[in-house]
Amino acid sequence: MNTTAAAETAKVTVATIRDWARRGIIAATKTAGRWVIDAASLARRIEIGARRTARKAKKVVLTADNIKAIGGNEWIRGGYHRIYLNDWHQYAGIEVTRYNTGNISSASLGGRGIANGRAYGLINAVSKVYFDVTDGHLYVQHHGADAYEIRYLNGERNQVNLVARISAGVRAAVAAL
Repeated sequence: MNTTAAAETAKVTVATIRDWARRGIIAATKTAGRWVIDAASLARRIEIGARRTARKAKKVVLTADNIKAIGGNEWIRGGYHRIYLNDWHQYAGIEVTRYNTGNISSASLGGRGIANGRAYGLINAVSKVYFDVTDGHLYVQHHGADAYEIRYLNGERNQVNLVARISAGVRAAVAAL
């Protein structure tokens, strides 16, 4: 197979495939100035990379203590035991500054500027984020769809899965403890 096909298969760049071939990490021969990659050798290299990645991935376990440690507020009433994350927007990567009136004066998502109205819509799309101590799950109560269209200030459009962003942000904060 050629370097382009090998790069697509391995989900790396063509330059990485060429580097692997030059260094002997994968079996390859150069014919007429072009690399020809051995498919079996490439498959072994992909498998080795997958095993290394699997070993590095550390499972983050959410508990009442670590949710409280990142700023959660405990609430117990009747048969319910929850820990609420009132500042959930920080875990989603939404940053806002406000006027004295409370209106948004500037906003960003993941460090990139977004319209103030869009930030307001994102913040109001989620009503509650809490960890249920009884079943050990993180819940995000939201209105509407999981994905929201964002238009950055530079005109680029993108779909944002708010629930996934919040969940990943909370897990990252817990992992950083």
